[in-house]
Parts: sequence; C-alpha cells; structure tokens
Amino acid sequence: MAYALGIRGRVIGLALVPVAIIGVLLLFQLIAGKIDDLDRALRSRAVAIARQLAPAAEYGVASGNIGVLQTLLEKAAIEPDIRGVAVFADTGEWLAQVGLGSWANPRRDGLPADHIHEIEFADRLVYYAPITRTEVAVDDYQAEAGATTDARTRLIGWVGLDVSRDATVKSQRDAILKSLAILLAGMIASLYLAWRIGRQITRPILALTHTVSRIGEGHLDERVAQTGQAELGRLQHGINHMAAHLQAAQDQMQEKIDQATARLVYQASHDALTGLINRREFEQRLERLLQTAVQQGREHALCYMDLDQFKVINDSCGHAAGDELLRQLALLLKANLRERDTLARLGGDEFALLLENCILEDAIQVADLFRAEVQRFRFKWGDRIFAVGISVGMVAITRDSGTAANLLSAADAACYVAKDRGRNQIHIYESRDLDLARHRGEMQWVARIQRAIEEDRLRLAWQEIRRTDGNIERPRHVELLLRMVGEDGGMVLPMAFIPAAERYFVMPSLDTWVIEETLRVCRGHLTAKSASPCLFGVNLSGASLKDPAFRDMLLSRLEAEPEVGPHLCFEITETAAIGNLAVVNTFIEAMRGFGCRFALDDFGSGLSSFNYLKNLNVDYLKIDGAFVRDIVINPVDRAMVEAVHRIGHLLGLKTVAEYVESDATLALLRQIGVDYVQGNGVHHPELIDTLCV
Repeated sequence: MAYALGIRGRVIGLALVPVAIIGVLLLFQLIAGKIDDLDRALRSRAVAIARQLAPAAEYGVASGNIGVLQTLLEKAAIEPDIRGVAVFADTGEWLAQVGLGSWANPRRDGLPADHIHEIEFADRLVYYAPITRTEVAVDDYQAEAGATTDARTRLIGWVGLDVSRDATVKSQRDAILKSLAILLAGMIASLYLAWRIGRQITRPILALTHTVSRIGEGHLDERVAQTGQAELGRLQHGINHMAAHLQAAQDQMQEKIDQATARLVYQASHDALTGLINRREFEQRLERLLQTAVQQGREHALCYMDLDQFKVINDSCGHAAGDELLRQLALLLKANLRERDTLARLGGDEFALLLENCILEDAIQVADLFRAEVQRFRFKWGDRIFAVGISVGMVAITRDSGTAANLLSAADAACYVAKDRGRNQIHIYESRDLDLARHRGEMQWVARIQRAIEEDRLRLAWQEIRRTDGNIERPRHVELLLRMVGEDGGMVLPMAFIPAAERYFVMPSLDTWVIEETLRVCRGHLTAKSASPCLFGVNLSGASLKDPAFRDMLLSRLEAEPEVGPHLCFEITETAAIGNLAVVNTFIEAMRGFGCRFALDDFGSGLSSFNYLKNLNVDYLKIDGAFVRDIVINPVDRAMVEAVHRIGHLLGLKTVAEYVESDATLALLRQIGVDYVQGNGVHHPELIDTLCV
C-alpha cells in the first residue's frame, strides 16, 4: 500500500509542483509590483501636496499672518495619511503646525532651497518644500520702451509635511493576504485536478500492484480487471495469463505433493518390501491394545515370529531370493489373517502378529495355523526348491503385562527359546521359564560387556605355554587371555560372558579390543631392552573371522606396524576353521605375509576334524582340553590324545595339550611325546603387567 501511495503521490506531485512553482513566482511578482505601486503612489501624492502647500503659504509667511498659515495647514491636514503639517521661516524658525510631527531645523540641517527634500523613516515619510518669493524689478521709464524686467527668487521659508505609511503597509498586507488566498485557492484547485488526474493514471497501476502482491502471497486465483488500452491493456492481460499458468502449475504441484504425502504416510507406517506395517506402526498399535487391556480388562496375544531357514536361502541364492521369499511369505501369512488382527515385518526375517481380543488358547491355534502354512510352503528359486520353517514366541497381553517394550522383549525371548529347542515350534512366555531365564541372563551379559568396553574395564592376562621336555623355549610362548573387571571390582573369567558374546555377535568388538591391546603390549615388549623375546598367542572368534571389516582392520594395522607380525600367533578354534575353511585359509595366507603364525585351538571335538586338518596351513595343533583333563584315568581320552599328536606330527605340526592340571598328566603327556603343555598345573595366569620382565 505504501508503494501504491508513493506512485500516486509522485504523479500528483508531478502535476502539482510546476503549478506551485509558477504560482509562487507569480505571487512574488504580483506582491512586489503591488507594494511598489502603493509606495510610489504615496510618495507622489505627498510630493504633490507639498508642492501645492509651498506657494499657498507664501503670502502668510511673507506677511507674517500666522492665522492664514494655520487655516491653510488645517485644510491640508484633512488629507488621508497626513500626520502633521508645519511652516518654517527662512531662518528655520517654526511658524505654524497642525497635527503630529518631529521636525528638523531646515536652515541648520542645510536642507535644499530649490527642490523638495524627502526624509524616509520606517513608518512615515517627511517632506520639506522650500517657500520662495519671486521679486520683479520694473523701471517705469524704460518699460514703455520695451526693456526686460529683472525677476529674482528669494527663499522665505519651508513647508514640512509628515506622511504616515500605515495605510500603505496595511494595503500591502491586504494585498499579500489576497494574493496568498488566491494562490491557496489555485493550489487547492490544482491539487484536486492533480489528484483526479493521478487517480485516473494510477488506478490501473495500483490494481496491477495489488494483483501481483496477492499472487505473490499465494492467491493465484486473483485477477486484474482488463480496463486499460495499448501497453497497459497488454500488461493486464499478461499478468492474468501468468496467474492462470501459475495456478495451473500450482494445482499440478499440489496434486503431486498430495500423492507424495500419501506415499510418505504409507511408507512411514509400512514395510517397502512386503507391504506389511513396519515396526514403528506395529509398536503404536501394540500400545493401543495394551491400553485396552489395562483400562477395559481385555485380553490379546502377541506373537514374535522368526524364519528358520532364511539365512541359508539368502547366503546360497543371494539377497534377491531372500527378498522374494519374504514377499511370498507375507502374502501367505496375510491370507490367514482375521480382519481385526495385525501382521507386521519388524526387520530382516522377523515378523510380529497382534491377535486382538484373543485368549491365549485361541491364539495358540492361530499361531499353529501360521506355522503349519509356512511349513507346507515351498520356495522355488531357479531350479532349486527350499522348505522353510518359522519359530514363534507368544505372550499374552493383559493388564499385568507391563509396557509394550516388555511385551516385545518377552515375545522375542520366547521365540529364541523356540529356536533353541529345535526350531519350527511355538513357545509361550512364562516368567518362571528356565530357558527364558538363561536367555535373559545372556542378554544382560551383552549389556554388561558393552559397558565394560565403554568404561575400559577389560584386561589381558597371560599364561605360558612350555615345552613338555622341560627345555626353555625362545622366544617364550604365551597365550593372552581376556578378563573383565566386574562392577564390584572383582575379576570375571571369560567363560561367564564369552558364550553370550558369541551368541549375540559381540565377539568382533571384544576381539578388536584384544587386538589393540595386544599391539600395545607388543610394541612395549619390542622397545624394552631388558624384556625377554615373546610369542603372543591371540584368540580369534569365528564371528570375527567372518567379518570382512575386522579382517581388513587387522591387515591394515599389521601393514602400519609390520615389525610386530613375527611376534603374533593367532589361535582359531576348530569349529570356526571348519565352518569357514576358504575364508580362514585366505586369511592365514595374508597374515603369513607379515610373519604371523597360527594355532588350531580345541582340536579333536569331532571325528571329521582329521579330514579338514590337511587343508589348514597352521603351525600348532592344540588338543581339546576335554580329552587332556582325564587322560590319566580314561584310556579313551588317552587314545584320542595319542591319535591327534601322531597325526599332527605326520603333518609337521607342533602339538599343544591344554588343561594340564597335575604332574601325573604332565608326565603322561611327556611320555606320549606331546611338544607343549599349558594349564594351571604348569603356570597360573597373571595380569599382563608382569609379562616378560
């Protein structure tokens, strides 16, 4: 609006300013001319009066008749603007006066005797007119003969005239006021005409401005009336055309936004792969059902379902096959849903089912129907056909169920127990279930392990591996053992937390910490001049061997510190080696490039071990301690140890017997010919601070 007023003001100003300038100039010219005319008229009239009074007063002055002079002056004083009149003798003496006046002495002040003299004051004009007498000398004898006469003029006095300028000033003021009134009237008329002209000119422009402003604010349906001609008309048409195009584009954009919003809303609550609701939406629905259970006493059921053979299909046929399996199973499960039930994909191969207003007995039948459908299902990928199963953990939703998180955790734990008991089963959550208690204990250990890593409460211990014949080994061979400092400050042995770490994939984190700490110890060992040379045995879990990121990390660390390689001996369990034979062999070859050595740990637990042994490029064979522990009293264990030792030597490997707890066991192992022994009967583990000093 301010911009519109600005345009109109400029147009009005453009029309009004020239008029105002010309009017003011004309006013100044008129006032100046009027003032000059009034002033000249006053002066002319005063001079004329003075010029008339001077001859008229000649007789009175010459005769000394003051009465005549007084009468003359009184008649003269009647004239407008005359303040006072006075007559002076030629000596400057005052003879007669009428009215006001402050008179000078004409003789003393040397006023002229041949013309009227003017003295100007701010409020009056004073004139002095000389009174003269003309004397003519006539010779009676010569007059008849035509001789010339002798005329002489003699000053006999002065007439003083005091003229007031008040009337003139008032006339000047009136003239100025009239001129200003005329100018103001003219300005008002000009302003009105300029406003009318400006309004006519700016109205369509303001309408255009208003329309553009409204369009800019988003009111794309706004249009301007097409009242203009020529360029203005084309501009109005162009703006309306532009607005129409913008409105059409906005409508199209809004339609796309609405569609995209609908897709986003759907995607925010649904799984992109299967079309089932996702975990976030499922948890919200679970919360609502839990509220009905608490507030209205209703009973519902929650099923946590995990596919049993999904990993086999995913690993053998690829992720595309796994995704297709999930899509087909989602359609299969949805076909068996009741209208009020909810099926969701929580992630990976995990599904969840909410059975609304369903007691536990009925929920078991529904879940078993799902399980049977999946069991009958066959997945075809290429020329291969797979059978899959599903493990179900179930928990009742009642007013005593606690939070939604507790329900999901309980159902997940029950599903884990179903898998642990043989898969393709249904397990119902019960708070006193021993299997569930064990599972929850392992879950608690996972949290404790994470806190121990974050709070730097992990420690390394060492246990020496000695030669059976008693000779001193150079370098000293030691195995590094992991310990945890508990919240109470006590030392926690690995068998308390390693099973949970292996089951829940925390081992790569633990192994990473062990590698970092081992490299630190090894660097300190190499820089210590007084330390004895050592070969450090480091355990690696199967989960870490499978993890490409862990393998890359270890290789990059050895590339950065190649001098530590010859001092490292990595111990790999038989189970991990056999389960990942190709990966393990590739890893061993890469690590041997840095001078590292390898030991196969816990060997002998399966008869198939001998078939794989010849394919593993290791340096040491560590016999499973389960056979070594009772070797003195159990001939079968002794035979197993002898067989492992004999085959190891045939393959050129050094054998190590673990869990040597007594001198009798040590003596029997020496008799068999085992190369190395390890156990509490040989050396009790010590913290790393005492190593190699």
